[in-house]
Amino acid sequence: MTAERNFADVETLTPVIREVFGTDRLITAVDRLLNGTKKGVYRIMLDDATSVVVYVWNADEDYWHGLLPDGHDDPSNLFAHASGIDYFEAATRRLASIGVRSPRLLLADRSKDLYPADIAVAEDVRGGTLETLLERDPDAGRHTLAHLADMLRRMHTYRAPAFGRVAWIDSGGAPPDTTCEQAYLERALVNIATAVSRDARAAEAEAMLEEKLRTLHAALDPRAEHGVVHGELCAEHTLVGPDGEPVIIDIEGLMYTDIEVEHCWMRMRFGPHYAMLRNPDLDPLRVRYYQYVMHLDLVGGPLRIAEGDFPNREWMLDVAHFHLQKALTYET
Repeated sequence: MTAERNFADVETLTPVIREVFGTDRLITAVDRLLNGTKKGVYRIMLDDATSVVVYVWNADEDYWHGLLPDGHDDPSNLFAHASGIDYFEAATRRLASIGVRSPRLLLADRSKDLYPADIAVAEDVRGGTLETLLERDPDAGRHTLAHLADMLRRMHTYRAPAFGRVAWIDSGGAPPDTTCEQAYLERALVNIATAVSRDARAAEAEAMLEEKLRTLHAALDPRAEHGVVHGELCAEHTLVGPDGEPVIIDIEGLMYTDIEVEHCWMRMRFGPHYAMLRNPDLDPLRVRYYQYVMHLDLVGGPLRIAEGDFPNREWMLDVAHFHLQKALTYET
């Protein structure tokens, strides 16, 4: 999508706020938060000095629109484009059911009567991110990290009803007709193909990249049990609540899958702080496999979105370059 994008403002969001609060509160400012790629995220300041967060799902807010591979809109696909009000509500319910904190949902509306898109209003957690807290006050940050470790144990020890997206499985959908590790293999092959068609180094190394992938996959034993996995959990996606508790955001991609997926991502994103979150009982062969798969995902995804009008295109290309180098030098 390269046409001018239309974003929400005070006028278009006023009916939404009235639906939540009546006529008692007025909008004083609308701040569109810029770090999302799939949905619009807005902080709405109200005239009583409180605030809420509004999520908007439509093509204007989605920088992946028109750039995704086949099957991205299939809700039964674990790797479907995890963006939408159904994903958001299902993830909120599942996390609440196992005692994991995410922003309290105040409104979810699909009618298009209040706003010309699916829209949700949620609690605004104003304690900042865990990333900022760890920099500003390491002792307080470690306290929040300890609570996050407890949350993760609840997520990862929950016995999932089946492998797949939480939104799909919890609504009664049938699980994919494949194993978890096979699904990630097929996803990684798509990412290799994406890189090969866009980067000369990947094209030259295509056979080697695929051989590494299949070697790592062949070493795995079947597994039937899966946990609740966020998929992109990091200090930036963890807010700090009023009592120092962690509040997990960007939850739409919640899935039932191998917990090693979570740990591979967190190990990259939490850096030295990962030590407080590590799980000594992980399968080391799965860790090796999913870490490689993750490098490939961080090549394919950024290369695709960089072909659109995402405002930070060069940053995405840098991410792809970094992880392609990791994949090329990865030892099996």
